[in-house]
Amino acid sequence: MPNTSQLSAPNARALIDSASLSRFQWQTFFLCFCVTLFDGFDTQAIAFTGPAIASAFHLNPSELTPLIVAGTVGMALGAISVGSLGDRIGRRPTILLAVLIFGIFSLATGFASSPNEILLARFLTGLGMGGAVPVVLSLVSELSPARHRGLIITGALLGLPMGAIGGGILASRLLPQIGWQGVFILGGVMPLVFLLVLLAKLPESPFFLAVKNVSRYREQIFLLLSRILPKTDSAILQTSAQIVPEKTAQPSFSALLQPQFLRNTLAVWLTYFCNWAAWFMLLLWLPTVLKSAGLPAEQAALGTVIINSPAILFCMVMAYYLPKKPVRVLLTATLAFGIAVTLALSMAGSQWALVFFLIGAAGVGIGLPQIALNYVVLEAYPTELRATGAGWAIGMGRTGSIVGASAGGWLLKTFGVAGFYSALSVPLLLAIAGVLIIRTPQASLKEGARS
Repeated sequence: MPNTSQLSAPNARALIDSASLSRFQWQTFFLCFCVTLFDGFDTQAIAFTGPAIASAFHLNPSELTPLIVAGTVGMALGAISVGSLGDRIGRRPTILLAVLIFGIFSLATGFASSPNEILLARFLTGLGMGGAVPVVLSLVSELSPARHRGLIITGALLGLPMGAIGGGILASRLLPQIGWQGVFILGGVMPLVFLLVLLAKLPESPFFLAVKNVSRYREQIFLLLSRILPKTDSAILQTSAQIVPEKTAQPSFSALLQPQFLRNTLAVWLTYFCNWAAWFMLLLWLPTVLKSAGLPAEQAALGTVIINSPAILFCMVMAYYLPKKPVRVLLTATLAFGIAVTLALSMAGSQWALVFFLIGAAGVGIGLPQIALNYVVLEAYPTELRATGAGWAIGMGRTGSIVGASAGGWLLKTFGVAGFYSALSVPLLLAIAGVLIIRTPQASLKEGARS
């Protein structure tokens, strides 16, 4: 698939790919990591506060479901709407807007006095949380050298599980002292304070500016390239800043369905939808499922920590192999492992050592495919479609998470703990079917050679 996002002769993309990482790049990657860290904390806040909210308002699992689903509905719409703004108004302003939205409404959740107020606040929080990630992915991808892109993208996304782990630890230790309200207040104050740092330090992507209007932003592009490539001759950078890149598509939904993108678009959507349905069904209901199985609420909150910790370790391994191994093989093997783990969980009963071991394994088998999918979706689209493509893919994933989160309470109530775990294997099997449709870059090259 042609990489139309590259600036040519001299090629700024090639200069970044060949140069060592600068302090400016590391600083930007860290800022993006912090955005996903706060995003991960706020995303999972409803999971580890769910039992306490249910107790405070006397809600059963089916009545708690709308409060859990509200955030995922907001995230689905946010990924598509707010996320797509990244290709229209820029990476930087969209990230700032997303952080502002989820910070304000997470704070508002902490002051909610009824389930309906929580539901509305969680929906609005989700708009910001869903919109932040696809644009962060685009910015990080465009500032990363090709040889390290998989690891850097993964590193930026590590904030999601690490934010969830931090929240789980806080909930298990501080929930009796600060209450469920305190968790949401903390989740709002932190990103709003950090927003001041982002305002001062977060850059725009020079590749976005070049695609948008290279003549208008020529000086800004040059200054950004100078900070990204401080050791490169300024004359070369000046020339690079004046190159007009080829623009192949307008940032729109219909562009994603053009013939050259259609196969991978549909395949990625299917895999995102099914994988996220399983992941969020497990992630958002896990503390409640463990409590239903007999664990105290404080210990059940640690399930969020257990499931995310192995994912952090193994996702770096996954990121290392992504550029080196066929992505379909990695995805299929990981998802098949996830199916085996969920079936084992359904038979583990109350053997808590085994249950927590398998929960950690589920973080690998169900959570890791999202890392590979993020890598695939960023490689599938040129600069002018990257945030839109990532936004719609994540939007499809968030839609799957709505289905998974909605089904979780019903499955737990109807089939019990064992049935809940067994049901996770169904979307994972469908995700494998989606993976097998994906045309990898290597496969596309082979098909082109044959034709």
